[in-house]
Amino acid sequence: MLLVFLLGFILLGLPSIVIGIIAFVEFILYLVKSDEEFEQTYIVGSKPWF
Repeated sequence: MLLVFLLGFILLGLPSIVIGIIAFVEFILYLVKSDEEFEQTYIVGSKPWF
């Protein structure tokens, strides 16, 4: 039972945690950008979101 739990956590839990951390970092980066910098980077420069 412990082995099944550990395999499930490794296969399902860890990727979710990694994706959550990446999303949180991106959120912070978008949050601290000024409006002018955001517009220059993502609207004028046509940079993809991620």
